[in-house]
Amino acid sequence: MTAAAFPQRPAMEIFKAAGMPLGGTARISVVVPAMNEAKNLPHVLPHIPAWVDEVILVDGNSTDDTIAVARELLPDIIVLQQEKRGKGSALYTGFSAAKGDIIITLDADGSADPGEIPAFVGALLAGADFVKGSRFMQGGDTTDMEWYRKLGNWGLLRLVRLRFGGKFTDLCYGYNAFWRDVLPCLNLEQATGFEIETQMNVQALRAELNVFEVASKEFPRIHGTSNLRTFPDGWRVLKTIVRLGISPLPKVPARRRAAAGLQQPSI
Repeated sequence: MTAAAFPQRPAMEIFKAAGMPLGGTARISVVVPAMNEAKNLPHVLPHIPAWVDEVILVDGNSTDDTIAVARELLPDIIVLQQEKRGKGSALYTGFSAAKGDIIITLDADGSADPGEIPAFVGALLAGADFVKGSRFMQGGDTTDMEWYRKLGNWGLLRLVRLRFGGKFTDLCYGYNAFWRDVLPCLNLEQATGFEIETQMNVQALRAELNVFEVASKEFPRIHGTSNLRTFPDGWRVLKTIVRLGISPLPKVPARRRAAAGLQQPSI
């Protein structure tokens, strides 16, 4: 599905339905979880588009100069300390503090290109509720996955399709964007680790949000070693899928676009 699948509608309707000032523009927050990424941040933070309103770095008790480097690169950056361990906890901390109408997640290791942010924002402004990056759709790619991780992602993705439907082409990827008012639908409190991306994607499906995929290219981290543990974290993802498969559907208030009488297809 392409962005052309979304019907045209006046920008005024988007702003009004999202609780934004009429005639204004969407405020954008980028949340960057980081732990010992001082050497990688110079390859990430300066490349975030200047029109992003707020950058939040959530530090996982780094022992290097992550915080100092972040503040040197972006003097206006907001730095938070996560209270619990895990990437999910870091992202949830950032989401809770974000002031933007749109929230974007961005890894700190240089594996994701901040230059792709406009594609995510554009899809949201075109009518999507939740936008997920995909390394496996046309135009996407990854040079940072071993064959067994690709196989695991493929198997977990097939399980999600079988149980929840949808036509996702990627599942366990950390580049996502969404309107802040869909956060209650995602129920992220229980996802404390790398399974948070699966939690977000599956909950978006279960809540019948308008989900859109954009092609994204993933690169190897520039410095250091990943905190991802392939098999333990894959097991956490599997348990998350099973848990959501037997959980009650999320109670979703009348959504912004549904209330406006806008109909868009979801993937």
